[in-house]
Amino acid sequence: MVVIRGATTVACDEKDEIRKAVKELLEQIANVNLLIKDEIVSIVFSSTSDIHSYYPAKAAREAGFEGCSLFSAQEPDIQGGLALCIRVMIFVEKDMTPRHVYLRGAKVLRKDIATVYSVAIDGPAGSGKSTIAKRLAADYHIHYLDTGAMYRACALKILEAGVAVDDEAAIVDLMRTVKLEVSYDETGNQHTLLDGRDVSEEIRRPPISMASSRVSKHPSVRMHMVEKQREIASKMSCVLDGRDIGTFVLPDADFKFYLTASPEVRAKRRYDELVAKGNQVDFEELKAEIIRRDEQDSTRAVAPLKRAEDAVLIDTTDLSIDEVLGRIKSYMQERI
Repeated sequence: MVVIRGATTVACDEKDEIRKAVKELLEQIANVNLLIKDEIVSIVFSSTSDIHSYYPAKAAREAGFEGCSLFSAQEPDIQGGLALCIRVMIFVEKDMTPRHVYLRGAKVLRKDIATVYSVAIDGPAGSGKSTIAKRLAADYHIHYLDTGAMYRACALKILEAGVAVDDEAAIVDLMRTVKLEVSYDETGNQHTLLDGRDVSEEIRRPPISMASSRVSKHPSVRMHMVEKQREIASKMSCVLDGRDIGTFVLPDADFKFYLTASPEVRAKRRYDELVAKGNQVDFEELKAEIIRRDEQDSTRAVAPLKRAEDAVLIDTTDLSIDEVLGRIKSYMQERI
């Protein structure tokens, strides 16, 4: 059994206002949690003592949520408490991670989940930014936007069109017609849709991976993807990681972090990862490659690797993943 919480406020204690607010709250909870009504076991409302003209449970039944048990209760007076507020707990028979919903004036009760916010995590290769970004998104029940998957989808589009990955003119024309969307399933996994087709598995093939690295260097591809990433981040809370998220992609991100570590430690992390997959690699060559990549990324003409002036610097050299997460979450909680 999973419990989904939510709250909203009404402008005044009137029947139609309560009906509208309850319907809006329940429908948004159902939408963001991908619920069907048969999965709801019961809905329990509580409302502040200044709401008495209509029962929220009755409003829920009128909104089409009549197939489950419905309860309403009135809260005691709390000095300084939020006025004209309706709270809800929805009990669901489903294996899922609940996404709570707070609307209207009730957003002040849970600013961490009621307000759309973005988190930018930048840093060089091997600094741990992708691992941290995914863990942070999971812990805060928000989305991790895999920007790399978006570039892979562009590479797939280019290859399927028979266009050479170095043909800038042809790629510019192709980018004008490409339709790329991102959606998430009930477990939070990202699905990448290319022209309406789910290509989430297809873009992981080695030829696509190789092509995406070259395709992503084209300004036309990059700007098209950046526009899409900004659009997504404006509509939902999410975490993005990369090399220029805080400086270029989302310069107005609510939270910015820059992770780094010594080249030796970053090379060791990559070395252990490759060895665990059965690859034979030379540590010194790997370290030299990371140093070269740092130089290339930090000196490239378009959106170079750079710490944003307002980004929090975290050196992960001697820190565990949990320790880095702890520092990031502590900083965020102080400002939410």
